[in-house]
Amino acid sequence: MDYRNLGASGLRVPVLSFGAGTFGGSGPLFGAWGNTDAEEARRLVDICLEAGVNLFDTADVYSAGASEEVLGQAIRGRRDAVLISTKTALPMGEGPQDWGTSRARLIRATEDALRRLGTDYIDLLQLHAFDASTPVEEVLSTLDGLVAAGKIRYVGVSNFAGWELMKSLAAAERHGYPRYVAHQVYYSLAGRDYEWELMPLGADQGVGALVWSPLAWGRLTGKIRRGQPLPEASRLHETAQYGPPVDDEKLFDIVEVLHAIAGETGRTVPQIAINWLLNRPTVSSVIIGARNEEQLRQNLGAVGWSLSKEQIERLDAVSAVTAPYPYFPYRRQEGFARLNPPIV
Repeated sequence: MDYRNLGASGLRVPVLSFGAGTFGGSGPLFGAWGNTDAEEARRLVDICLEAGVNLFDTADVYSAGASEEVLGQAIRGRRDAVLISTKTALPMGEGPQDWGTSRARLIRATEDALRRLGTDYIDLLQLHAFDASTPVEEVLSTLDGLVAAGKIRYVGVSNFAGWELMKSLAAAERHGYPRYVAHQVYYSLAGRDYEWELMPLGADQGVGALVWSPLAWGRLTGKIRRGQPLPEASRLHETAQYGPPVDDEKLFDIVEVLHAIAGETGRTVPQIAINWLLNRPTVSSVIIGARNEEQLRQNLGAVGWSLSKEQIERLDAVSAVTAPYPYFPYRRQEGFARLNPPIV
């Protein structure tokens, strides 16, 4: 397993990390992902650690806190061997203090997460969404206090727009508050919007990407093909409405190239899709999930080998889409491109 610094921080993370969204799964979304209990979760953690995967990602909103609880049980007795990433901001109830990132909510949410995880510190706390109702200075000063108290060690965000992240980074620099070093983002061969603005921002400001849903919400497993019905066992029957939109025809084109490269390399379609992401700028770690040991071992096989330059170029070409305004001139017109050369 290779390790990379998380953004411009000194925290070294594995290029693959484990997403615990299946732990304790319940409800229409997380229940469809999986329902891993503490015993099975401990076995999955064992396999991850054997492979060098020591970063485990969860969130308070995952099955109303059950994911954090099961993860806490699974790592009991080996806290120093793992890195814990969790997230907060999304609603955990109907009350006025049950959502967002106000000072009161952040302090309570952190204390609740520590209790559920059974630990006294969180390695990486990420804001799950931007809270437009709370001043960024209030958010950052609260995080500063939590870092000073030793309850969290690094801070990051998830699903922020470019201006939201840049406004927060500027305020952190102005006041001397901790800077966000991670941005947990959706990025896949079937969804490359991250590249328009967030990737250049991350490269410029030292914010590393933690990639969620690298298989495009289960669409890049190799089981979804042009002209074939959706597999009966696919979770997309229940969860497609919650995930990122995907153009079906584009998806089928991408999957055809993935299958061709799978035949050339002897690797699986998911392994190729994940490996492609590991070569992309600013990516610190790709978060893989698994409902069982077989899925986990398959996904772990995405590292330890490399796609050829020609194979990467084919995947780049088939997955490319026209950038929206104001980004497309910088890709189409020489004068714009000279001012802003592409990130490589």
